[in-house]
Amino acid sequence: MNLGLLLGYSGKQLEIPMSMVLQAEQAGYHSVWVAEAYGSDAATVSSWILAQTKRIKVGTAIFQVPGRTPAMTAMTTMSLAQLSGDRFILGLGASGPQVVEGWHGIGYAKPLTRLREHIEIVKKIMKREGPVEYDGEIYQLPYAGDGSVGLGKPLKSILQATEVPVYTASFTPGGFRVSGEVADGLFPSFASPDKLGLITKPVEEGFTKAGNGKSWDNFDIAPFVGVYCADDPQEYLYATRQMLALYIGGMGAKNKNFYNAMACRMGYEEAAAKVQDLYLSGKKEEAAEALPLELLEEVSLTGTKEQIAAKAAKWKAAEKEGFVKTLILGIHQPEMIGFMAEVFQD
Repeated sequence: MNLGLLLGYSGKQLEIPMSMVLQAEQAGYHSVWVAEAYGSDAATVSSWILAQTKRIKVGTAIFQVPGRTPAMTAMTTMSLAQLSGDRFILGLGASGPQVVEGWHGIGYAKPLTRLREHIEIVKKIMKREGPVEYDGEIYQLPYAGDGSVGLGKPLKSILQATEVPVYTASFTPGGFRVSGEVADGLFPSFASPDKLGLITKPVEEGFTKAGNGKSWDNFDIAPFVGVYCADDPQEYLYATRQMLALYIGGMGAKNKNFYNAMACRMGYEEAAAKVQDLYLSGKKEEAAEALPLELLEEVSLTGTKEQIAAKAAKWKAAEKEGFVKTLILGIHQPEMIGFMAEVFQD
């Protein structure tokens, strides 16, 4: 099992926990993952970490697709990959309507079409088989629509690069299908090793649509999994409660919350509705307390060290089935970095 360290995105002050990154590198972790919302950007943070490490890979979870043209995504990706000795992993996501329209100032309609086309163009650019032309619903290269002066010409990247793996932040059946069709992996914000069929079935539908022999041999599900060691459930489940309350309750509008919908598909429809109602009415702590213990336990690696090791067995089984090749761990206790490496060594 490849282990990743999830850093997420920064708060008001941009601080990168390099001591933990270096500890993870020393412990043999495969990768570290950074994010962006509407503050710090993931490209700058990625370059900072890559410049101070030697072996560990750095992935973006995510680059916001609406915030970049496909060409800029490809340029940044190829530059970071070449400068780091091919240690960069490109993670892309459609983001959500509140951020896309409120922050980036463009329409959110047809997010999966935009994601698919974005990836297809990025991959064409990285292959460098010739000048890139693309006639999509969202993107056209060269562009000849409103505002064009008619002088665009197909171009081939000056910079050469290997084909960087592309992951998507997918969290709907449609998103899973698109990822299976055009990407190399996906990272759900939370997942249960007991209910991976919610993900694997639509991914396989994407394999079929791709029609190019794609299979689990060359595709990776890389879930985000919170890690916290303590004896008291109130303590070791606290971070998971807060994260899930935010995502299920408040990440998006009431009728457009992908995380809430996923909790419903996992069998927690009544709880998901209650959590969202409480969260959106400003009762955030009550929302967190309304989360079922069963949900918290099945999506996290928390508890005593013995409990964590026992829970890890289910993820190891998912690896043996060929579905999950990477676990992206949210670790806040530095001493757990080495322990988790030991748990997944056998």
